Parts: sequence; C-alpha cells; structure tokens
Amino acid sequence: MKKILLLAAAWTACVCGAQDLKLAPDNVDKVIKAMTPEEKAGVIVGKGSGAFDGRGHINDYLPGCAGATNPIDRLGIPPLVYADGPSGLRVDNKLCTRFPNGMLEAATWNTQLLETIGEAEGREFRARGIDVVLGPGMNIQRNPLCGRNFEYFSEDPLLSGLSAAALVRGIQRAGVGACPKHFAANNQELNRLSNDSRVSRRALREIYLRNFEIMVKSSQPWFIMSSYNFLNGVTTSQNRDLLTTILRHEWGFSGAVISDWGGGYSGAQMVKAGNDNIQQGSKERYNDILNKLKDGSLSAADLDACVKRMLEAALRAIRYKGGSPTDNPPLEENASLVREAAPEGFVLLENHDNALPLKKDDRVALMGTTSYDFIHGGTGSGTVNNPFRSVCMPEGLTDAGFKLDEAMHRFYTDFMQSERRRCENFNKNVPWCCEHERAMEAVPTDLITKAAKEDKAAVITLGRVFGEGVDRDWYHSYMLSNGEIALLKATAEAFHKEGKPVIVVLNVGGIIDVASWRNLADAILICWQPGEEGGHSVGDVLAGNVSPSGRMPVTIPMQYSDDPSAPNFPQVKADKYQNYSFYRHVGATPQYKVPCVDYTNYEEGIYVGYRHYVTRGVKTAYPFGYGLSYTTFDYRDMKIKDRGDRLEIGVTVKNTGKRAGKEVVQIYCDAPEGGMDKPLRELKGYAKTRLLKPGQEEKLTIVISKEWLTSFDEDKSAWIACRGEYAFVAARDADTPVLQMSYKLNKDIKLKVYDVLGIEPVFVN
Repeated sequence: MKKILLLAAAWTACVCGAQDLKLAPDNVDKVIKAMTPEEKAGVIVGKGSGAFDGRGHINDYLPGCAGATNPIDRLGIPPLVYADGPSGLRVDNKLCTRFPNGMLEAATWNTQLLETIGEAEGREFRARGIDVVLGPGMNIQRNPLCGRNFEYFSEDPLLSGLSAAALVRGIQRAGVGACPKHFAANNQELNRLSNDSRVSRRALREIYLRNFEIMVKSSQPWFIMSSYNFLNGVTTSQNRDLLTTILRHEWGFSGAVISDWGGGYSGAQMVKAGNDNIQQGSKERYNDILNKLKDGSLSAADLDACVKRMLEAALRAIRYKGGSPTDNPPLEENASLVREAAPEGFVLLENHDNALPLKKDDRVALMGTTSYDFIHGGTGSGTVNNPFRSVCMPEGLTDAGFKLDEAMHRFYTDFMQSERRRCENFNKNVPWCCEHERAMEAVPTDLITKAAKEDKAAVITLGRVFGEGVDRDWYHSYMLSNGEIALLKATAEAFHKEGKPVIVVLNVGGIIDVASWRNLADAILICWQPGEEGGHSVGDVLAGNVSPSGRMPVTIPMQYSDDPSAPNFPQVKADKYQNYSFYRHVGATPQYKVPCVDYTNYEEGIYVGYRHYVTRGVKTAYPFGYGLSYTTFDYRDMKIKDRGDRLEIGVTVKNTGKRAGKEVVQIYCDAPEGGMDKPLRELKGYAKTRLLKPGQEEKLTIVISKEWLTSFDEDKSAWIACRGEYAFVAARDADTPVLQMSYKLNKDIKLKVYDVLGIEPVFVN
C-alpha cells in the first residue's frame, strides 16, 4: 500500500510539474520534450493569413500585419508577430512613418546614419506591438529592370552587406528582430515562385551570397527570409546546403529562417533544410510535417532543431517579456529624421555653371506631374499603407522659401484633378504590387514661354513607381516617354533662350535612361523615393540649406543594352506571358522551357555592374560611386597600416570649397596579375566625413578585412588571395582614383569552405 501511494505521489508530481512548465531561457529543451508532435508542427507552420491586406487569422494582433506564429498557452510560448517592411510599418489602420527606400539608404554611404534610421524604425514597430521587421531587402541589383530594386541596396555586395548590417543593428537595438531577405539569388520578379536562377558557384559566393555573409557576421539578425526561387535546381527554402551548411555551419548564423509567404513545397523538406518557420502557414504544410514524422522520413531531431530555434526567438518576443505596446510612436521625431536623412542619399548628377542651389526667394516654374503627385515609396510589401505625412513638391518648395509660378501651378493642379478620377479607376484593377499608371500632361507652349520670361528657373520632376511582383518594361519604364522628352525639349528651348536654368529632379525607385537627354538639363538631381518628407527634403537641397552628399549605389550605363545581364533578363511585362503569372507554382522540379521565365542564366558571372564596366572598358553615363556636391574636397596623406587580420587605411579629407558638405571616400583594390581571372577594380571599404565647413578637414580611417581581398576558387572550394602587390586607391567613384598606395601581401591567404551548392550549372539555351 505504501508503494502504491509513493507511485501515485510521484505521478501527481510529474503531471503537476508538466502543467507548471513554462518557457524560460534555461528550460528550452525541457519544453520541447513536453510538446506534442502537433504542437511542434504548429510552432513551425505560421498562423495563416487570408491575404496581404490583413484578412485572415492574424488580425488579433494588428490588422494588416504580415503574419504570426502560433502560441501555446499551456507552455507559456507566446506568438511572434511579423510585419512588413523595409521602408516602414505596413498595416491597415495605423499612421506610420514612411522611411526612405533601400536604394536611397545605400546611396548615403553612411552606416552610422543607417543605424539611426534602423533604430527609429525598430522603435516604431515595437510601439505598435510588432516583434519582427520583415526587412531589409538586400538582393543584389543584378539588372536595372528588377521591379524591387527600390527596396534593395546596390550592385555591389560590400555596400549592400554593410548597409544591411547597419540597419539590422539599429532595428535590433530597439528590441525587435530584423529579417533580412531574400536568401538568395532572387534578382527578378517575373515568375519568381518558379524561376530557377542558374548561377556559377564563384558568382554565388562572390556576389549573391557575399552580401548576406557580410551582413550576418556584422550584425547577427534574429531571422533571415529564404527566397521563392529555385537555385541551380533546388528551391531555396528546401536547400539544406544553403540554409544550414553555409548559413549556420560556415557563417555562424544563430537565428531562425522564415520562408517567404507561400514559398516552398514540402513542409517536411523545408524542416529538413533548416527553414524553421513556414509562412504564411497552411494545413498542407502542417500535415506534411506530421505525416513524414510518422513514417520516419522526417527525423524528430530535425524537427526539434527548428522548434528550438523558434522557441529561442520567442524568448525575445514583446509578449514574452510582458511589455505592452505603447501604441504611441514618435511620429513627429521620425518625420524630422526622414527629412534630414534623405539628402544624404540624393545624388547630384549634373550641375552646370552652378545652376544649383537656387536662391531662396526665386520664383520657379514647377513642372511635371510627379511634382504634384510625388512618389514617396514603392509598391507591394515595401510600401506603407498609411503614412504619417506625404509632403509633395509644391509644399516643400514653398516652405523652403521659393515662390511658385501661379499660372503653371494652376495648370497642373487643374490637370491632376481631372486625371485623378481616371487614374483611380484604372488603378483599382491593378494588383497591389504592380506599377500604377502615371498621368502625362501636355503643357501649352505659350505657358512655357511666359514662364521662361518671368521665372528664374524651371524645375521638372520625372517619376517612376514600380514594385513587387512585376519587373520593369524597358521601353515604357526605363526610357523616357515621348511626352516627357517633348516637355524637356520645349522647356529647355524656352528657358535657355532667356539664359535661365532647367533643373530636373528624378523621383525614381531605380535608374532610368539619362544619357540620351541630359544635354537638355542644367542640373539633374536623383532624389530616389525619399520617404514621407520628400518634398521638404528636395526643397532643402534646391535652396542650398543642405548639400546633397549621395553617391551612386549602381552604375548608370550609356544604354540599357550595355548592362552585362541584359541578354538574360526578361524584357516584357509579366502580363504578356499568359501562363506565367508570378503566382504560378510548377511543383518541386523546375521547368526549362522559356528563358528568363522558367530559368535565368547568370552568364555574366562575377562581372556584375561596375566590375563589368571597369574591367572591360565600357563607357558609362555615371559610374558606380559617382556624385557631385555644392562644394569641393581634396584628399591627402593616404596611409596603410597592417593590423594582422585587417588593414587600416587612413585618408585626410579637406573641404576646399565655399559651402559646407560631406564627402565619401571609396577604397578600391586592384589585385595583382596572375592566378584567377579577376575584376580590374573592386570596392573594399568606404567612409563618409562629418559635415565639413569650408576649410575644415577630417582624417578618415577605413578598416578592411583581409578576407575581403580573396576570390573564390571553385576547384579548391576556398577563398584565396595570392601573395603580391595590391594597389589600393582612394577614389571619388569607380572611375576616378585620387590617391594610390601599394600593399604587399607576404603570404597567400586560403580560407577553405564547404564544397556545396552543387555542380557548375549548365546554362540552358
């Protein structure tokens, strides 16, 4: 009888202990043991969402958030709530800051500023009760026509990786997680769910994975998002070599991997690969995990590994820590940050005879429909549904002290009012992620002639808006329209006849053709998509309140066909391919029927962007890293110090002009001849000065890891730098060296890595 009582007491204690078990940092493994298979699968598979606009099961947290994980109350496991996105919080019913887009952020070449922006964004997400920011987007800008280039940083992996790392550090400093995306080689939108990126291992390592590697090692994000596409025949969310061998074992990533929404095919295969959270969640993925666990084709160890990473992430959740969202983010403070930050990414392409800045009390003719319908951001998951502000050009220029030509202003406001209803009706039938139609005006010649006689300058804004789901059309989006060319020609003829300047502002989410018409403009300023205070930021620059200090994060070619990826990139809109919607799934095996739709050959290899132009001597309209200022700078005293595993390169910069400004020093390396084929010049580091007044100077120290001197040898599966003389140049851009010094590497560097990611792809013809 005594034994029976003891056994009963022990059983009761065990049950009570299990009931009392709640997730804590020191008992994650115990919690996993206490979970049922159904609970484990529920943690892996997302909570579900009816659509991107917030319908579905996630409205309990914040209507319009992108997704969430399933909580398990009995074990104290809270949900993790995810929301877009890269440029600010995209939800249905809250005012949110619209931050500058990724392309502008990279154009600042200022990692300290990006950390500040990231922290502001993170605090706003936290205040609204969001645990994870689904961003930044950081795919390489392989081709100018990718629809999501506005979200991405650069054609260069170093600039992309360091920009992303800075934002991640800032976001996570605010106590929420970052989720950089899309891993990896997701460089077009057309048929993105099924397209197979055919990439050599060297190009993968040096270009399309290198930026993620730099970001992971420099910031350790809580999450990374796998991409939709196939990579050399294997969908990325089911690729263990990519998600576990390289990402975790090789790079030391300790966080969790989330699938892109609806990505992947088999829940069990995704778990095996190390894709820890399957969003947005479906019964099919949930049942697949349980069925494969039951028949033994999915091991309990693989499932538990994913569950453990998700529980470790849950320990960081706002709801786990017991804090309640304030729901009161500092929107005014963030708006000021957006206004001040944006000009650091504005790129001044032309400024003949110091056409800019204008005098603050000048009367200007503000022209172009985009001046009156300013584009603050892109479309799709990278947009902000309810921005706190949306400052357009008339307000921005007026607040900067300019007077607007009343007749021109009246013409445009009347025109835009008449067009608005037509455009709204048209855009109702355009998917949330696609490019919207822009109105095109025909300004009367007599109105332009009158403005040229009475106004001090013409300011014409040209705009392009595009985004997720569809790539750009070369003829209609990259090139200027006949109407835009006619407006430029008529304005230039009238204003130049009166000896007055024509200023062109490019309000774009990616590059457009400039070379064919730049002779018509006295000044050209790219303001990208600068966020909610865009009109004020442009006004500040045109008035000279601040000097633009952005530098090009990509190359602008003389013509699109000069781009090395042009022969292997889709040239027509997705709706022209009747059976190739970007929602189409073909199953777990890619097809190879239609080039650039079913598959894309990355035949340019490592010669992406400026690596191609510089090495092969192809003339560009504006090189990578290019940008003018309202002042001038001199460089001197370049020095190189060897610090063991890194180099420190010092350069002193002096403002020799008459206005305050900031300068970007770019360090490129010309590798010694011999060995592997290499680009003639590659970016290895950069730094931006503080605001220097005339006559002031600053010594910059740029730290370069010796690892960044290496190139990937496929035969040896190793990163290798051969001994010899390396020429380092301090440059204004990829084409304009200013100072040069040699550094002798006395012994070879060889960094062996895992020999994975398959056989060299055979490019399909």
